[in-house]
Amino acid sequence: MARRALITGITGQDGSYLAELLLSKGYEVIGMVRRSSTVNFERIAHLQDKITFVPGDLLDEVSMIHILQEHRPAEVYNLAAQSFVQTSFGQPVLTGEITGLGVTRILDAIRIVDPEIRFYQASSSEMFGKVQEVPQTEATPLYPRSPYGVAKVYGHWITINYRESYDLHASSGILFNHESPRRGLEFVTRKISNTVAKIKLGKADELRLGNLDAQRDWGFAGDYVEAMWLMLQQDQPDDFVVCTGETHAVREFCEIAFDRVGLDWEQYVKIDEKFFRPAEVELLVGSHAKATKILDWEPKTPFPDLVHMMVDADIAFLSGDLDQLAR
Repeated sequence: MARRALITGITGQDGSYLAELLLSKGYEVIGMVRRSSTVNFERIAHLQDKITFVPGDLLDEVSMIHILQEHRPAEVYNLAAQSFVQTSFGQPVLTGEITGLGVTRILDAIRIVDPEIRFYQASSSEMFGKVQEVPQTEATPLYPRSPYGVAKVYGHWITINYRESYDLHASSGILFNHESPRRGLEFVTRKISNTVAKIKLGKADELRLGNLDAQRDWGFAGDYVEAMWLMLQQDQPDDFVVCTGETHAVREFCEIAFDRVGLDWEQYVKIDEKFFRPAEVELLVGSHAKATKILDWEPKTPFPDLVHMMVDADIAFLSGDLDQLAR
């Protein structure tokens, strides 16, 4: 019988790539979606007929218990969150409820229904925030700089707490920034690739950005979901940093993106104060040494290839080549 996995946040970037990976490995995939008037299936449209969708909500533990009882997954991947840092400053309580307490509700449902279920928690490099050391590892002290980062710290520690208190196979992936053509338009990388495509096609004439000096460790989401799966295949649960170990500034992302379409970025990029964060995270760069040693995982996609992939996909999308979106 095929192994069964439940993915929360399946309609997001990571959910779509993880669903593809699990389906390719012969899993039966259950996708949890909120019962709202506008569920966006765009990222998983090409997989929709292969996934069983179930209604549930991280704000409602009873719904989580019912899903686990009915579908009996062997693995649960919690990718659902209020996941945009900027939004978390405007909606700090909601972010805490979903991104923080939501993790407790799932873990508690697992404890009640079937403690043998293996659990993956999507932790975040935003937990490091005002970084205490470079590069950041699993042992680096946490210093979050946004309500999102603080909520992720809670989710991270409650996962460790349930692992140690109830002997659950619960692991956290501390993922650094990971991008793809399926990244939401509110994120700076996709904002850049999409606007570059619009400028190239004559549909826009400028790109307004905040801090060009902010540096991130950017990888490809398609590589990172493999690390999630590998964590749940280990005999022992643990926490792993998943990253590239390289750092690039927003400015460099712009240069490569504009260069891809033969344009000079400095002619189009305008600095706009409203895109600066109340508290900026200056330098996030991780070490994936532990993941490489224990999971035998390392990133496969070089940074320029990632930028090119995103720009090419946005040009294809804006030109009406919808097949490109499924990549």
